[in-house]
Amino acid sequence: MQGRVIAEMRGRIIKGDIEPGAPLSELALAEEFGVSRTPVREALKQLQTEGLVEIRPRVGTFVSTPSRREITELFEMKELIEGAAARLLARRGRVAEIDLLERNLRESDEAVARDDRERYAELVQEFHDLLITGADNSKLEAHYRMLMNQLAYYSRLVHTSLSRPGRVLQSDREHHVVLELILEKDGDSAEQVMREHVRASRRALLAGLPIGGPHTS
Repeated sequence: MQGRVIAEMRGRIIKGDIEPGAPLSELALAEEFGVSRTPVREALKQLQTEGLVEIRPRVGTFVSTPSRREITELFEMKELIEGAAARLLARRGRVAEIDLLERNLRESDEAVARDDRERYAELVQEFHDLLITGADNSKLEAHYRMLMNQLAYYSRLVHTSLSRPGRVLQSDREHHVVLELILEKDGDSAEQVMREHVRASRRALLAGLPIGGPHTS
């Protein structure tokens, strides 16, 4: 029962069905799920561990809204993990994920050509996911998934970074370079370029956010 509550709430937060900063009522959730408050309380504690929820004693429980500093720290970890993934994939040779990445880039080029940013944003997420699965390292992937949960509502803010002038075309080119280096089995360079790509995305994202902090509006 607790697991169902965790999975459902995690999904809602990641998909953006619940806004960052929104209050979460134990009583209301218990009624909705048809359970006592205990499994709801334990579920919220787990989501706090994952960085999705903030529990403030004697105040309430809220969907997390990471600060600019926290965004920066999360992206620093994203840079390390995805750089390592590019290196590991470069060692593997012609695996299935390579074909999928090539198809992803063909579709990305088409999305860029017709200025379809909505579709391009989806393909960006797919590119990064394929890179992680292609690394074939379960521990790396587990850390990545938890990290991306904490960056959950930034899947929507990808649009913020892509709204920066020239960022879509630059991003697409960077993806091409990463894959070329992976195909050449140049793990060192693939890692370096991938890390630079994540840094560029972080700069574009932060430049598009209000000075006071992240917002989705």
